[in-house]
Amino acid sequence: MQLILSIMSILKNNKIRTIGLFNDSYPPIMDGVAMVTKNTAHWLYQMNQPVCVVTPKTPNYTITDPYPVYRYFSLPFIFRRPYRFGLSEFDFSFQDTINRIPFGLVHAHCPFTSGLLALRIAKKQKIPFVATFHSKYRDDFERTFKNKNVSNFMVKELIKFYEKADEVWIPQAAVEETIREYGFKGKVVVVENGNDFADTESKELLKAKSREYLNVERNKLILLFVGQHIWEKNIKMIVEALSLIKIVDFKMFFVGTGYASDNLKQMIIDAGLSNKVEFIGVVLDRSLIKKYYAAADLFVFPSIYDNAPLVVREAAALQTPSILIKDSTASEIIRNDYNGFLVDNSAEALAVKIDEIAKNPQIGKSVGINASNTIARSWEDITAEIYNRYNHLMDTYSR
Repeated sequence: MQLILSIMSILKNNKIRTIGLFNDSYPPIMDGVAMVTKNTAHWLYQMNQPVCVVTPKTPNYTITDPYPVYRYFSLPFIFRRPYRFGLSEFDFSFQDTINRIPFGLVHAHCPFTSGLLALRIAKKQKIPFVATFHSKYRDDFERTFKNKNVSNFMVKELIKFYEKADEVWIPQAAVEETIREYGFKGKVVVVENGNDFADTESKELLKAKSREYLNVERNKLILLFVGQHIWEKNIKMIVEALSLIKIVDFKMFFVGTGYASDNLKQMIIDAGLSNKVEFIGVVLDRSLIKKYYAAADLFVFPSIYDNAPLVVREAAALQTPSILIKDSTASEIIRNDYNGFLVDNSAEALAVKIDEIAKNPQIGKSVGINASNTIARSWEDITAEIYNRYNHLMDTYSR
């Protein structure tokens, strides 16, 4: 009898255990959390680990990932285009497929439709449930519902979700302040984000070729913003600062899209900056977005909404320093004038700093090198750490 139990234990511990990554955004919808999900899946697959992604369907998009991506029925999210509102319970074909998968662990990267689905699967299959707290969700609730009572109720429901997780992860230590403010009292684990540009070699050559590719003159200052075009990211202040900077020779690129895109473009026209600012839209091609990061002299990111913006690390990997707002959550990893630049939350302060760096390009170059050396870890490195944590949780459950 003991021999049979031992064999059963070995089989149980060595069965194929699929790791499920659940998120409401995934390419072609591009944001930082979508890239976290995609890169984690990619490197787990490279490590020969069974992994899949579960996310809402996006119309007219062909999946090219080598690992399974299970998409379920969704509708446009009117308040936050291009995001989708998933309705997995009405997608019977999807339900039949997902219920057949023997998951070893599920990881929710958001607390909404995909996260709730991950939680249901974890309960049903009695497996570990990990949830990462990525965003300042209260800001989203207040903008969407425009009612503080409703927003407070939504935050309470959100915290109930995280309280059901076996582990709650945050992408950097400063994010703990936000989740505590929301009312979470449990343990949190810091698991940093990586980026897929960290191992880039010959950065100087890439910078020169990228500037040439973008057809920008050699001595012109290139400024860059990559992210959602939403007011929460303080993008209005970027336009106001561009109107105040004294240097004549600059080019600003906005990459991304969002509900504020049209108004932002009109602001540029009204400010008389159309010949100096270019809107690129969403860039799915990672080799192309890499060129924008590499060509830029400064990454302008005055958001006080973001917790741990992946874009700052991506810019740093290509020796492009970021300008962030002093004392913002995102600025935790930045030492002013060493591996980035910190300014007060005003257009005037941002404009002064841009002028200062434009007059002393060597400062920007030196700070960019430090940024690359201090805040740009590869996804391969990060995912090895993630898998170790996953394995520990799965082994604990299998005992």
